[in-house]
Amino acid sequence: MARILRGEIRWADLNPVRGREQAGLRPVLILSHDVFNERSGTVIAVALTSQPQRSGFPLTLELQVTRLRKRSWVKISQIRTLAAERIGARLSHASPEEVAQVIEGLNEIIGI
Repeated sequence: MARILRGEIRWADLNPVRGREQAGLRPVLILSHDVFNERSGTVIAVALTSQPQRSGFPLTLELQVTRLRKRSWVKISQIRTLAAERIGARLSHASPEEVAQVIEGLNEIIGI
């Protein structure tokens, strides 16, 4: 498997799920550092959606990535640790500024 890098947007299989977790095969934004991804066999990622979001930052952030087929929002509150085997093909890459904004939103949610 190719290296999984921070800031990449990749397909991920999020099933099985429970409750209000994001489900199915969907894009995710990789937040964990490259070394963590390589050594742990897992990644920390947040789910993306193409459905317009009513809640704004810090719960969601619209990405400005141009290579995605649809407008996309990061669901910052939908953070997951996923086995590397769940991660599929690379779709695009978020800017370092967008990754920083997502992490800032996550910090606001968890109270740092």
